[in-house]
Amino acid sequence: IQQIFRMLMKLFQRARLEKPGQVDPRAAEFTLSLLVAMYDRSGTGYVKTRSAAAALISLSGDTLLAKYRAFFKFYAVPDGKETLITRSALRSLLTDLNQIPAIVGEGCTLSCVEIAIHDCFHGVLNAAIVEEKFLSWLRSEPAVLLWLPTCYRLSATEMVSHQARCR
Repeated sequence: IQQIFRMLMKLFQRARLEKPGQVDPRAAEFTLSLLVAMYDRSGTGYVKTRSAAAALISLSGDTLLAKYRAFFKFYAVPDGKETLITRSALRSLLTDLNQIPAIVGEGCTLSCVEIAIHDCFHGVLNAAIVEEKFLSWLRSEPAVLLWLPTCYRLSATEMVSHQARCR
């Protein structure tokens, strides 16, 4: 947790420099509290870096495609010339990501995760898939992760301004 806190401090210091006055001075503390609530419910004092990275990626302001590619990068494993994501790695990713809606009482069950894995690997004979297959599956907006593109769309429209008057 201390390593993650130091990383968050650096991250938010950089953000404050880029956007003066727009980043709360306690942002690192608040973010760490959220990560601990999601990933250290038993109070072990330990949060997996990969889980924290998945949460930060999903909550970032980046595009969906950039987020999806980052998920692949963090969870895939090298296999000779290519990098692949296994069923086990996908299960870890989906379990980690589902802690985000779960913190507000909207998480899904383990069977949801298993159904999503089956769907992603439908028609695949190998034990793992390449990035393009993974990205294609995510673009289809699987139900288990429907909150992610929904949140992205909501945040993308926050700055939209129309020159129309409503009555």
